[in-house]
Amino acid sequence: MTEKIESHAAYFLTGLAIGSLISMFFAPKSGEGTRTFLSKKFKEESKQARKKARELRARAEDLVDSGKELVNEAKEQIAAKLEEAGEDYPPEKKSKAKGV
Repeated sequence: MTEKIESHAAYFLTGLAIGSLISMFFAPKSGEGTRTFLSKKFKEESKQARKKARELRARAEDLVDSGKELVNEAKEQIAAKLEEAGEDYPPEKKSKAKGV
């Protein structure tokens, strides 16, 4: 459900950005005024993009951490089941002694 909402929001924002660009080129501003406006908008949007990237990185790190926890829990469950079955986990390595 949230994927659908995020998808629609992304399309809306993309359309909004394209519409803004088109309107800037047809606006009755001088070239210098348009360049100033564009540079200001670019700086604002860059700041927003960096903020969003930090948020996404934090979410990704949380997902990785929870994935690691799930793997460790599964590993512990497997080890417990193998112990119940009478096998060692991890398997012991047999050393070959020379001359014995």
